[in-house]
Amino acid sequence: MMAEAYIRARNVSKVYQSGTSELVVFSGVDLDVYQGEMLALVGESGAGKSTLLHLLGGLDSPSDGTIYYGSKEISGLARSEQADFRNREIGFVWQIHYLLPEFTALENVMMPLLIRGWTHARSASESLSRLDEVGLRARSTHRAGELSGGEQQRVVLARALVGSPSVLLADEPTGNLDFRTGEMIFELLEGLHRSHQLTSVFVTHNMSFARRCDRVLNMEKGGLVPGGPNGSQPGSAPEYL
Repeated sequence: MMAEAYIRARNVSKVYQSGTSELVVFSGVDLDVYQGEMLALVGESGAGKSTLLHLLGGLDSPSDGTIYYGSKEISGLARSEQADFRNREIGFVWQIHYLLPEFTALENVMMPLLIRGWTHARSASESLSRLDEVGLRARSTHRAGELSGGEQQRVVLARALVGSPSVLLADEPTGNLDFRTGEMIFELLEGLHRSHQLTSVFVTHNMSFARRCDRVLNMEKGGLVPGGPNGSQPGSAPEYL
């Protein structure tokens, strides 16, 4: 059965002003991310991969063009509406964990649900379930500084998924980890992608991880082209059974 495009970027550009000059990161980018797909974005540093991911996540606005989730145009939402959309629909994983050091692992995972307006008890129960899923229930009362790098990133995964998002966006999720720990985190990402029926976009420099995704696109010269053995033309949908 052919999957449908859930995230669609149309003629998207990002330009930064620097005094009287302009820095064009990319221009006229079109991208379809298909429901249930695990897509890898690769390319040289500075090519615009992270910038594109921020635009797809509604963390920044394109200079031109539109971004849709289904039939909803998120690039045209007000800031408060974008924040609410992110909280409910998107899970984020970053290279730097951004855990709040004064709070425990459990309290860090609870944050998106408390922001949503859930009660403390309900937030704690759901967050413990996610920590259990990433193998850290026993470490729930430990603060970030008491956790290893791999454990911290697993807390980030739990936090990203606690609100039951439909989309997972990850920017170099294994970039600060050694190979063995990075392998464990990527295997966990693969398993969570399947078990939570996510649509996932990963920015990575690690081609061995990228090749394990359904599709690989390379960002170069301000555009997207097939990248690596799993690469396929932007706009051609992978098939899922």
